[in-house]
Amino acid sequence: MTAHVTPALSPSQDARKRMTLDGLWQFKFESDAEWRSISVPSVWQSEFADLHDAFGTGIYRRRFSLPKDWAERDISLHFGAVNYFAEVLVNGQSIGTHEGGYLPFTLTIPRGVLKAENEVEVSVTLPSADATKYPQFPFAEIPHGKQSWYGPLGGIWQSVTLEARDISHIKHATAKADLASGAVRFDLELSAEAANAEVHVLVHGPDGALEATGKGVGRTLSVVVPQVKAWSPETPHLYRADISLFVGGAVVDTASVTFGFRTIETRDGQLFLNGAPLYMRAALDQDYYPEGICTPPSLEFLEDQARKAKALGLNTLRIHIKVPDPRYYDVADRIGLLIWTEIPNVQTFTDASARRMRETMEGIVRRDGHHPSIIAWTIINEDWGTRTVENADHRQWLAETYDWLKALDPGRLVTDNSACFPNFHVKSDLNDYHYYRSVPERREEWDDITKQFAGGAAWTYSGLGDAQRRGDEPLIVSEFGVWGLPDPSKVLLEDGSEPFWMETGATWGDGVAYPHGVQKRFGALHLDTVFKNFGSFIEAAQWYQFANLKYEIEVMRAHPTIVGYVITEFTDVHWEANGLLDINRNPRVFHDQFSSINSDIVIVARPSAWSAYAGDVLEVDLSVATGGASIPEGATIRWTYGYDGERALPATAANAVASAGVVPMQMPDTDGNRTLRIEFEVLSNGQRLASNVLDIALYAKRSRANLPSIASRDPALRAFAETLGYPVVEPDKADVNLAHALDESDIEAMRHGARYFVIADGSVPTHRNLRTDIPAGEKLYREMTIDERDMPVGIDQQLPGIGLIAREGTLWRGDWIANFSWIRRAGAFASLPGGPLLDLSFEKVVPHHVMTGFRTFEYAGPVHGGLVIGWVHKPAVTIAERRVGRGNLVATTFRLTSTPAGTDPVAAALFDAMIATVNQSK
Repeated sequence: MTAHVTPALSPSQDARKRMTLDGLWQFKFESDAEWRSISVPSVWQSEFADLHDAFGTGIYRRRFSLPKDWAERDISLHFGAVNYFAEVLVNGQSIGTHEGGYLPFTLTIPRGVLKAENEVEVSVTLPSADATKYPQFPFAEIPHGKQSWYGPLGGIWQSVTLEARDISHIKHATAKADLASGAVRFDLELSAEAANAEVHVLVHGPDGALEATGKGVGRTLSVVVPQVKAWSPETPHLYRADISLFVGGAVVDTASVTFGFRTIETRDGQLFLNGAPLYMRAALDQDYYPEGICTPPSLEFLEDQARKAKALGLNTLRIHIKVPDPRYYDVADRIGLLIWTEIPNVQTFTDASARRMRETMEGIVRRDGHHPSIIAWTIINEDWGTRTVENADHRQWLAETYDWLKALDPGRLVTDNSACFPNFHVKSDLNDYHYYRSVPERREEWDDITKQFAGGAAWTYSGLGDAQRRGDEPLIVSEFGVWGLPDPSKVLLEDGSEPFWMETGATWGDGVAYPHGVQKRFGALHLDTVFKNFGSFIEAAQWYQFANLKYEIEVMRAHPTIVGYVITEFTDVHWEANGLLDINRNPRVFHDQFSSINSDIVIVARPSAWSAYAGDVLEVDLSVATGGASIPEGATIRWTYGYDGERALPATAANAVASAGVVPMQMPDTDGNRTLRIEFEVLSNGQRLASNVLDIALYAKRSRANLPSIASRDPALRAFAETLGYPVVEPDKADVNLAHALDESDIEAMRHGARYFVIADGSVPTHRNLRTDIPAGEKLYREMTIDERDMPVGIDQQLPGIGLIAREGTLWRGDWIANFSWIRRAGAFASLPGGPLLDLSFEKVVPHHVMTGFRTFEYAGPVHGGLVIGWVHKPAVTIAERRVGRGNLVATTFRLTSTPAGTDPVAAALFDAMIATVNQSK
């Protein structure tokens, strides 16, 4: 359905005169000898390569001419935002200072200072962490948000305007609208000279027609709008109030404020927007931009990204610890997006930093409180700046700040601490929590955590006796997701060069977040033998991201107690590549499909396994989650995949799950392995309410003919191979020897020509390699001692020269920064369905260990399976061949024996392929 979009309202009559001072200014950083040019608005980090990481003081200056008809008026300079501390001088005389990097301020220019030709100079200080140099406001104690991640941002980053106004004027106006009664209260801040002036207000409706009028004297004025239209994402109805200030019967000043009639509340574990159930489908938006970093390039750019957000099925954006340009909220109001905004965090909690956070929040409410799109605030994100686990004073401050903010702005929801392990909530309107797991690597963990969270887990709130938990706070998974990768060619600058951020991120994730050189690393690892080319790899990484989000959303939607989620994230941010769009707002390959899983009504098809043999019966548990919608009487769910089927669905209210039961699905015959796609749709009176797909790796029945003979000293491995149809013989007669690990006798056998298949799944203790023993000639310490320490030998020095590392506790574990795990579909592995990246069909065998000790040239041939992390860093191996003497081995970390032999088609296919590979070596 196409959502209504409120058109931009025309400006009201304006008694003020304005002159923009945006454009080219002169600039000198504290280390500069000469002046240079800079665009305003912008931060110096976005303008000058030598200042990308610069803290300190920069001076902006420019000249302006004062229009003759402004001579008798009150002249002021208005700054949208300057980070962090600003002192403003006009014609060499200081007219004021301002501390705080995110909010507007206005300074009046004394009449005696002004001339016909004037110079304005703004000294901007962005403090570093050096408290001896900046004792009044060290960086750790100021609200700074993600500057601690992506780099400092100093300068005039929002617009500068010169204004001429009457000495009697409106300093600020805001509106609070009541949906139930239609009443609107206007709170005005007036200059001292306007204290007794008469105020008139004209309220125009969404179509521009006059809806209500009022007048009075003082700082508060109320009107009643008849037959109001509620604001929502589907119908973003906006009203505009034109406020006029009268002195002596004449209009001396005007102001306009837009607003909407909207309610947001929580009851019984659910969210309600305008009294109707709401399912939050959100993405985290860090509000960073391709070249301006924190400054959006244009209003059109903001409108375009908002429309893309809605096309993705999103109804909410969570502005992450940053205060955006006010146009951001204007666009959200007009186009129809809910917004959840957070206070930019500090690093160190002190009385001064706590005061600054409250002052910032108060300023946000003052500037942005009239926007109907904003429904929620966050005080602290993930305990950044506080220490709730250890410090009772911080927990008390959180609870008190929650109460303070609810009193300041009772019409919105407040989260005290948007929590992740091991921190928690103390007092909050929302019980939200962050957790990241990748699929298939950590699928079971995702399921387990989600089940606990949906069941009201105790660990989301303080267990230290001071939690003020009501018990009915709505459950929201407020951060989750996994990396894809953007196409680097789509984020290049106009001259074809890389943006500066391609050489950032090296200090994150032990270096795996560093983008520069990604294509060279791809080539050095010969991944073009795995993927057709680099572009194919990028596409595969993005589809991997989609598969993760699809699975994780479906798991959450199966739990009706969870009433929302926030995907990390809306766009990539520099090196952080987990966006639904890249930083230039180019869509991922799955853009047009994403709304099928990111909508109110979502089909959840949960199979008993994601692989099956042809002819088998696969059980699929079918349900439909309703979100903020409902399923009417008579609706059905249908499926097709060569066989068709249909079941009736019960009438189901919002924020619930309708079960269609477990459906046995006959798998079709197939001559070769392939991916089977099952398509689902929910229909009501001929209208499609939802659609989704389920992909199953379909395997042809195994042939047991002409299998090579197997030997093993491990009884369980002998039984496993025998069950699969392999003849089991004595070692001296075997084609292939099977083991979980090796000792000296196995190495000796290989030296004389034996072939081994090693399932190095960690089930047998080793010395962090494939060996269970330390022969005298290969002990872990050579006879060299320095400073009374034996010099260790690397874990991959013992034959066959392969290290074995557990993924848990390392970046190879599969978490927020993705592991891209692959198997080259060639040779004996060519018939595996899907790929090259692992999908859910591998979930029962996915490795818990990786192998090391392989050089880059080996990735072109002997390495058949492996993984890279993030921007193609830290390669590791999961399947590989290696020669030892006249013999050979294939080693894998896939957990092929984790299920009974023959019950998992993937395990059997991989086992067969690896046996065939090592047996071919003869």
